[in-house]
Amino acid sequence: MAVENKYSLDAHSLKIIEQYREMQPVFRKIEELAGSALREGINSLGIYVTAIETRIKTEESLAGKLERKGMKYGSINDLTDIVGARVITFYTDEVDKVAAFADRVFAVDWENSVDKRKMHELNSFGYNSLHIICRIPKTLYFDPEHPEINELRFELQMRTALQHVWATLDHDTGYKSGVEIPREYLRNISRLAGILELIDEQFSQIRSGINDYRRKVQNLVSDGHFENIALDGDTFRSYLKLKPFDKLVRKIAALNQAEIHETSAVPYLPAMLAMGFKTLADVDNLVKNYSDAAYELAAYQIATTDIDIITSTVGLQDLLVVYVLDHDGGILGLTMLFDKINGESEYNRKRAESIMECAKDLKFMNKQCQTQR
Repeated sequence: MAVENKYSLDAHSLKIIEQYREMQPVFRKIEELAGSALREGINSLGIYVTAIETRIKTEESLAGKLERKGMKYGSINDLTDIVGARVITFYTDEVDKVAAFADRVFAVDWENSVDKRKMHELNSFGYNSLHIICRIPKTLYFDPEHPEINELRFELQMRTALQHVWATLDHDTGYKSGVEIPREYLRNISRLAGILELIDEQFSQIRSGINDYRRKVQNLVSDGHFENIALDGDTFRSYLKLKPFDKLVRKIAALNQAEIHETSAVPYLPAMLAMGFKTLADVDNLVKNYSDAAYELAAYQIATTDIDIITSTVGLQDLLVVYVLDHDGGILGLTMLFDKINGESEYNRKRAESIMECAKDLKFMNKQCQTQR
């Protein structure tokens, strides 16, 4: 059926519009396959992206393109952007990771693909994006009744969130308006593009630096070089992977043959920092120097009870308690410790008073008093 010429197109372009209408089911299938492969693949890569989008070019948009340069295309098969997909990442290096994945999954026409990130002169800034032209390979999907699904090409765009912001602003303020842009506005747009490009680059460099630092910390922890590692959230988590409190906890659990309930020790970090612990060596020395006293305290508290479940943090808690006692922290020091761990409450002082009372009978405390005399 002939297409009504409501677009002011020549006969050749109208023929392409007719092909476009007839091939809608094929376009929808290509869009579905491309989107599904991208979502599954990016998820398997462990990359967190801000968006994975797919679309089929509208008839109005296609007509506008044909009106500008319809004679460039012999048929609908020559248009590579009828179906489009876009992946928006957070970091520049992830653009290349997604592209590498796409190269493995799709049949990529690199000759007709464009890396607009490499097209700027030294003193120019602007649109940055990687556009690759792809086909659905038979290894991904094949229907002998519709071989065109493997023949038609689609465009995959990959860029960062900041590059996407620029592209949107540039589109809205640039050619989309159809108005000549005054020179002063063009200059400001170019300056903003340079700033966004610099921010994009710096975010990637910062993340790379942080990842390098974390790998360095993990290596130092594995090698036992605790004195060189400042105590913070990342380093403490790396230290916990060595299970430094497990031996003490198992020993305490054996008092009543209790079950050990796993809980995070991370909430204890603010307490240790408040107590003046600065490096992982301080934490490691806590384990080495106070494990016997912590076990004695635990034995005094639970040996005559029927407690059959204890938390995996009981060892660290008792270590900190005896550390406070050894440093003459008294009821006030213990109360502050429990406030840091559990949040402020009147119960914390009562608990501190109870511990101080039972601590009088501990060998650990008696030795301490004799040493002080």
